[in-house]
Amino acid sequence: QIIDNNDNFVVLNKASGISVQGGTKSKKNLVDIFAKSEIFEGTKPYSVHRLDKDTSGVFIMAKNRESAQLLTSLFRLRKVHKTYLAICQGEINKKSGVWDDDLIRYDGNKKIIEKARTIFKVVDKNSESSLLELKPITGRKHQLRKQLFEIGHPICGDDKYHSNIKIKNLMLHSYKIKFKINEQKYSYKALLPNYFINYLKVKKIKLLKN
Repeated sequence: QIIDNNDNFVVLNKASGISVQGGTKSKKNLVDIFAKSEIFEGTKPYSVHRLDKDTSGVFIMAKNRESAQLLTSLFRLRKVHKTYLAICQGEINKKSGVWDDDLIRYDGNKKIIEKARTIFKVVDKNSESSLLELKPITGRKHQLRKQLFEIGHPICGDDKYHSNIKIKNLMLHSYKIKFKINEQKYSYKALLPNYFINYLKVKKIKLLKN
């Protein structure tokens, strides 16, 4: 689904199950798909940030090198503000707060420790599940998934980070994104996929009002 299409970039509501770029396990990806689209006629799509294959929601692709460099720098300088929605296992007692973690990843045999910071708010919850609004300040790989796993509340459907709830889709959605270029403000919102809405209903968790 196209949310916005202008001279410099395209904003999509990415479906779950599609990779952003090609990889060893990716049979289809957004860059290849849109390279053949009339939207990018005379140019090519540039990926300017990451979104996991199984995560749905707002995703931006630049249309030219200049816009790609600008948007990439905005992400790197943390001037792009992102909001995610996630349904996680169990009841999170604290209503809101900040997670500051040292996340570990490996590059070959080399152990790398990365600082990760996320602002969270519990939108609704019950004894089985919690709906969270998540605002990552840093942009580490699998940051939100790792942080929720670390506190014992993995995202529903997250096979990689040991969710006990085996469902088809990962319940993580890139809901909103906003940034500013030359004093012009941009703000986008991606509608929730039907499977996310239906799962909230099954778990008797209330939807957001906005």
